[in-house]
Amino acid sequence: MENDYYTYAYLREDKTPYYIGKGRGNRIYDKRRTIKPPKDKSLILFLKKGLTEAEAFKHEVYMIFVLGRKDLGTGILRNLTNGGEGSSGAVHSKEHRRKNSEARIGEKHPQFGVPRTEETKKKISESKSGVPRTEETKKKISEARSGKYAGENHPNYGKTGALHQGSKAIIAIKPDGTELHFGSIGEATRELKIDSGGLRGRYLKTGNVLKKGKFKGWRFVYETGRFLG
Repeated sequence: MENDYYTYAYLREDKTPYYIGKGRGNRIYDKRRTIKPPKDKSLILFLKKGLTEAEAFKHEVYMIFVLGRKDLGTGILRNLTNGGEGSSGAVHSKEHRRKNSEARIGEKHPQFGVPRTEETKKKISESKSGVPRTEETKKKISEARSGKYAGENHPNYGKTGALHQGSKAIIAIKPDGTELHFGSIGEATRELKIDSGGLRGRYLKTGNVLKKGKFKGWRFVYETGRFLG
C-alpha cells in the first residue's frame, strides 16, 4: 500500500481556500486543469501528507463537506464535486470506482453521526466569504433553487447570452414527471451512465424531450433555467 498521497488547498489572496484536492507527485502544481492553482506558490497549501489513496479520498471529502461548495450555495469552494473521485495519474477500473463510491454512502460517510458544536458552526461560518447574507438574499437563493425562476420565469430570460450554465447544476425529468437533481454535469453522467457529449451538446442545449434511445421521454435542463438570445 503506497503512502505517497496528499491533500491540498488553493487559497485566495485573503487566505480563504477556494479549492480542495488530493493527489501525489506534482499534481498540486499542475496547471492543466479547469480550476488553476494560484500563481503565488505561498497560496498553495499541503493539508496532509503520507496518506494512502483511500485516506486522501476520505480527507478530501471531509474538507469539501466542511467548507462547502459555491455552486451548491453551501460554502466557499469552487469544487464541482463532493470529492472522493479522480485518478491521481492512475486508471481505475469500474469496480474500483464502484467501491470508492460505496465507501462514502450513508454510515460510511466520514461525517456520518458526527454532531457539529456551536463553536464548529461558528468557525465554518466565519471561514466563508465574510459577507453576511441578508434575509432578502437568502429568500432569492431559496426561490431560485425551488424553481421559481426557472425557464421563462427567470429575470434574465430573453436576454442575449445563449445558454446560462451558472452552477452547472442540472435536472433530469423523467416521462412521469419525476425530477432527478444533480450538482454537476459530471455527476449526472456518472450516475446515469449517459454520454457527456450528448448531454452537453444536444440534450441540455435544446431542453427538448428525447424521442429515442435509453432516455426516451426524458428531458434535461439546467437547474437555473435558460437564457435565450
